[in-house]
Amino acid sequence: MNMKKIFLLFILTSFPFWSYSQKRWFTLYNDTTELVKDGNEIASKFMNDIKKIDKALDFRVSVILNTTPSLIYYEKGIANLPIWSQVIPEQQNFLNTVAGGQIEGEKAFGLFFNGFYLPHELAHGLQDIKRGDLKGSYENEYFANTVALLWWRKNGRSNELKECYDSAKAIWSKLPNPVPKGEAIEQYFSKNYSQAAQDPFVYGYIQFKQFIEIYENKKLPDFDTFVGEYLADTK
Repeated sequence: MNMKKIFLLFILTSFPFWSYSQKRWFTLYNDTTELVKDGNEIASKFMNDIKKIDKALDFRVSVILNTTPSLIYYEKGIANLPIWSQVIPEQQNFLNTVAGGQIEGEKAFGLFFNGFYLPHELAHGLQDIKRGDLKGSYENEYFANTVALLWWRKNGRSNELKECYDSAKAIWSKLPNPVPKGEAIEQYFSKNYSQAAQDPFVYGYIQFKQFIEIYENKKLPDFDTFVGEYLADTK
């Protein structure tokens, strides 16, 4: 084998491989076909990474386009993705307002809803098959956010995570704290999940707060260790 081939093999095996299409992820999509195609490629890679940790686990999630007021969510083996052009005006206006303008709102949508949150929903799928418990709670959302961040980090997307972090901090600073004085945020969110999920100011406050905390946590293990421990605990 010549040196050129050896060097190419080193590059392919040493760094996370992303197709050109997947590199568009974390940006605003305008083409529904491309969004679903890229989403399913990412889901396949996530599922393969899980399979490497637990070969016996029957873990399957498909990705579809389904823009609703919930934006992005997991349900019954399906991760539902939104596209900006179909998002209701009230939610577009919310993002534009808290992000600082239309350009910034569209960028934030791309970073999170055509970006970070897909493996978050896939993590809910993992919870579903392991526990059968997807009832909204602060802990479940924290788990999903942690898995998503560690997976993107494992797959070399630190630059995009930093963009998400900067965006989350800017948005979160503009959101009022919905938690009554004297009540723990974990208790408040779990108790009022259904109502909170319908209020972007409340849900955004809690989700972005979690993202910031997890991003700043220097003690987190890597993805394989974190998920491996979870799978071992749920056997």
